[in-house]
Amino acid sequence: MTLAEKVLAVALSQEGVEEHPRGSNAGPEVNQYLKSVGLGPGYPWCMAFVYWCMQQATTALGVKNELIKTGGVLLQWRTTGMKKVQSIKSVTPGAIFIMEYGNGFGHTGFVISVDGNKVYTIEGNTNDQGSREGFTVAKRTRLATSFKGFLIP
Repeated sequence: MTLAEKVLAVALSQEGVEEHPRGSNAGPEVNQYLKSVGLGPGYPWCMAFVYWCMQQATTALGVKNELIKTGGVLLQWRTTGMKKVQSIKSVTPGAIFIMEYGNGFGHTGFVISVDGNKVYTIEGNTNDQGSREGFTVAKRTRLATSFKGFLIP
């Protein structure tokens, strides 16, 4: 199993995890995601979810986690040693998507698949509207034009 396959399997295994209570950026699993990047309950956790999934996958495979230990999406984009691409044509399942909203805000998760201009994802701290400040780990469908770039495990 490749790292991309393993990390995607880990992420998909978390589908349905929710904050308790909703809107708190906390809960048993969410707290573990946050702890993996050195944060306590109450912080936005999409990047922590990605880091936690990658840590689980790299540990299982006995390889190095190339992500930096941070809860910051855009800091990860700027400083990671992982391969970066911006063309949707280079994206494969298990890639980490990066979105930038301005003013230092971003969102991240994993690519499940790409179909034309649609990207199917699994992501933490999202909701039914696909917000970057949600309450659950869920699958989403996003437009290919929504992304700043992708990190390739």
